[in-house]
Formats: sequence, structure tokens, C-alpha cells
Amino acid sequence: MESHMHVGEDTATIRGLPARVGDEVNLRGWVRRHRSSGKVSFLVLRDGTGEVQCVFVKNDVSSDTWERLATVGHEACVAVTGVVRADARAPSGVEVTASGIEVLGPSEDFPIQPKEHGVDFLLENRHLWLRSPRQIAIMRVRDEVIRSIHAFLHHEGFVHVDTPILTGAIGESAGTLFETEYFDLGTAYLAQTGQLYVEAAAAALGKVYCFGPTFRAEKSKTRRHLTEFWMVEPEAAWLDSEGNMALQERFICWIVKRVLYNQREQLDILGRDISKLEAIAPPFDRISYTDAVAFLQANGSKIEWGADLGATDETRLVEGRDKPLFVFDYPKGVKAFYMKENPEDPRTVKCNDLLAPEGYGEVIGGSQREDDHDRLLARIREEELPEASYDWYLDLRRYGTFTHSGFGLGIERTVTWMCGIDHLRETIAFPRMMTRVTP
Repeated sequence: MESHMHVGEDTATIRGLPARVGDEVNLRGWVRRHRSSGKVSFLVLRDGTGEVQCVFVKNDVSSDTWERLATVGHEACVAVTGVVRADARAPSGVEVTASGIEVLGPSEDFPIQPKEHGVDFLLENRHLWLRSPRQIAIMRVRDEVIRSIHAFLHHEGFVHVDTPILTGAIGESAGTLFETEYFDLGTAYLAQTGQLYVEAAAAALGKVYCFGPTFRAEKSKTRRHLTEFWMVEPEAAWLDSEGNMALQERFICWIVKRVLYNQREQLDILGRDISKLEAIAPPFDRISYTDAVAFLQANGSKIEWGADLGATDETRLVEGRDKPLFVFDYPKGVKAFYMKENPEDPRTVKCNDLLAPEGYGEVIGGSQREDDHDRLLARIREEELPEASYDWYLDLRRYGTFTHSGFGLGIERTVTWMCGIDHLRETIAFPRMMTRVTP
């Protein structure tokens, strides 16, 4: 007997099926796979909450249903009626003995087939590639990372503050800005960081963070770069460089624990070596920039003191380490103008990068900020930055200056590391790269 159903009528979710064994349910979703043996037809349905196999037996369903099944294409949107049965072999522990199917949205010749496709083809079809199990798993891990970030910062007493995306002041190097005309006021820039603004908010609220898209017009095609990426930037009053590193350590450990606890299934789909993430525990390893350069030189690197660390250098520094590595107190010349000069060695600034293990590179950059008005002004002049644009930023040092520190964590780099994958482009739904601005 065929069961007739209407869209939305008591629709069950696939995730909720284990609690519905023995019930007749209505499901809606997309066809992941479909195969038929002539007498039995197996249809794997996904609905965004999970996947389940629906079994249609030719002799037990109407001829209409059986004929309709024959026309169902890969990724068609369908409604299925059936009874939930316990099945120990199924990944979720259940399958559905189906009695009816309606095609809500047909799909013929779906472009992405279960075979090898080139990356360019997949990126061109990113809107469809997102439906694959691997991409769904990555998006779920990304969601977990973002939720755990908000949870940690609220737990630590931070207040979320939104900072502008269109800005007249810049925080990083001027050569990597996207420019846009701004009415009669000349040029505005897409923000590379919200940091300068959260420094102002920290003087009002104590501990704050911004979280949003940032834009870097770097002509870089490496696997670690996107032109549009998401960054969380906490900033705290009364925090020095040492306290800043302790905060970052707690932060990373919290994120890793939450991903391991809540997204184990997704990590399994991605083939992630869980033991690598389980090894992330305090205290993290630390090395000064100066010691790092000496180590690299002793191991054959041509790096000179004063140069920034490249990707190869970063990889070499974490070789054989199970935990992230803090590299602290870099030379002033390779870091931003707002970092506090190191009293012990004025050639360096009070800052740190946090390098992820397994060669995933820098996931956090942080520093204690320069809280002395005259020193900060001298640095702005040294870097030949437009003083007028930074007048409000200098005000923070004129009116009640205070010790403060903060950092930025790149979401895509963190998700790449959590998932154990090769390239940032898979960790954001629609990646923006030098060579791609669609779909």
C-alpha cells in the first residue's frame, strides 16, 4: 500500500531516526546514491542532518513508486515515506523500509560524478561541490571551531564588538590593501584587521573581541593564503605579552577539545589522525626568535637575523614536535608599527606567532601593544604612515593609556589544521583567491 504524503507534514530528520524505530516517518532530502538489483532498490538519502539508506522492495510498493524510482537522479530532491528499522550494520544504526517516494526537485546529469575531478572544475562548481561528504564534514568542523571560539571568549569574560569593514586607517602593510572610492571622502580600504578598533573598545569594556572577514590583496598563490578570510581578534586590558601567550594556549586547547568531542564523526570521514589532536595540551613549547634563527642556521637554513620566518622555516621549527610552538620577540623591522618595544632588547618587539604542529604554519599572531604615545608616534612616522589617519588611535595613549595585548586567529588556517587537509580553499564555503572571485 503506497503512502501519500505532503511536504512538511510531520517530516522527521535523519539525525532523529534512531529514536523513531518502528514508526512510519516522512523524510525529505537529496539522493546521495541510488542502485537497484531489479527486485530491491537502495537509495541513500541525506537531509543536512545525516544520511540513511531507504530500501524499496518491488513486490511491496506500488508500480507507480517503482517506476518513479527508476527516474530518480543523483542529487534529486525527494520526499520518502517509510518505517524506521534497527540495523546494526548501518552507520547510524537504522535504515528505512520505504513505501513511497515523491520527486520534489529532479536532477539530471549532476556535474560532479563519483570519479576524480580536477580542482579547477570543482572550484568552478563549488556551489555543488559543497554537497559532497568531505566538504560537509569540513563545514561542520568549521562551524564547531566558530562556536567554540565564541563560547571560550564569553566564558573568559570577553564582550563581542563589531568593527568596521570599510576603514580609513590600516593596521598592516599598505601594499596589500583593497581600495574603494568612498563618496566625497576619497579612498577607503577593506579592513585587514579590526585590531585598532578593539583596542579602543578595550578601554571601554576591558576584554573584547571582534570576529569577521578580513581582506588582504597579497599576490600570493600558496596553499596558506586567501584574499578574503575570517579572523577572531581578542584584546584585553592589563594583559602583557606573557599573559597573552597563556590566553592563546587556553584558547587553542579549548577549541581542539570541543572539535574532538563534538565532531569525531566528521574527523573520521576526513581520515584525520585523532592522536595528533589529542596530543594538544598545555604547556606549549616556546622559543625566542633569536634562538629560532640560531637553530635554523645550525640546520642548514640561509636565514639571517632580522628576516621574517618563511613557511619552510616554520615547518622546520615544528618538526618532531607534538604541540604548537610559540616563537616570541621578533625583530621590530618585520612586525607592525603598534607592537611594544622590548625593554631587554630594543631591536625586538613583545610579540608572538603560534605555529601549529604537522607543518600547518602560523595560526595566531599576537603582541603587547605600544602604550606610550611618543614611541607610537615615532613608529608611525618611521613607517611613513599618514599621521592624520591615526590621530584617533593616538588618542587612546593620550587619554588614560594602559597596558594591553591581543592576537588574531585565522579561522581557515585553524580549520585546515583541525581537519588535517592540505589547502585553505576547502575550509570556507566560497573561497576568494587571486585567480577566483566566482561562484
